[in-house]
Amino acid sequence: MEIRRFIPQDGEAVSELIAVTMRTSNIKDYPSQLLEKAIAYLTPERLIERADWMHSYVVCDGKRIVGCGSVGPYWNKEDESSLFTIFVHPEHQGKGIGRLIIETLEQDEFFLRAKRIEIPASITALEFYKKMGYDFKDGVRELDDEQHYKLEKFR
Repeated sequence: MEIRRFIPQDGEAVSELIAVTMRTSNIKDYPSQLLEKAIAYLTPERLIERADWMHSYVVCDGKRIVGCGSVGPYWNKEDESSLFTIFVHPEHQGKGIGRLIIETLEQDEFFLRAKRIEIPASITALEFYKKMGYDFKDGVRELDDEQHYKLEKFR
């Protein structure tokens, strides 16, 4: 497995990876209409656009992209950052790829400059993020309006 920075040519493959993962893994926790709305939002074009203001990474198994994740500023703050769009293809889950993505994001300059890092966690990924050291923001254990838990980690 190789992890590298996202390039614009990865947009289509990453968008497809996200769609497959949501339709396979997240479907047990979310209604399909909510997932389809998120899938429609995360187009190749939008992923390329987002890579202009955040640092996005992909995990490759040979030439196939099997994982992705991003880190960027939290509302343009210098001392806070957020993790975004962390997905691992269902066929590759449970093999350490998610951990590799988090460890890579946590070595990125956006993470290292931050005192606090936030992540909007899906129901599906909650336990994984907790294992990686993230906890409920302000102790709030309720889903937000987008059906995510707000988790955070302090450095």
